[in-house]
Amino acid sequence: MANFQGGSAPAMAAQIADGYLLLSTHNLKGFLPGELNLLKSELDKLLRTVRAETPPQDDAQAQQARNRKITRLSSGMQVIQNQLMQRP
Repeated sequence: MANFQGGSAPAMAAQIADGYLLLSTHNLKGFLPGELNLLKSELDKLLRTVRAETPPQDDAQAQQARNRKITRLSSGMQVIQNQLMQRP
């Protein structure tokens, strides 16, 4: 059983969203498919939450921060999906 960084899947998803942790195949090496699916679902939940928050149109920095979070979450989900597909 792999340990989620931060203690749990939601905490790890939050770290990914905030940019403290970047996912790679090396980070996910010890995770079982069930754990990867759990992390993927947490990333998906957080992605829906971030997309639902709309900063003011005249606040460019808030828009950029939101877009960076969306990018990090989306790329994390893609890394997990690729990891799941590569496993037998």
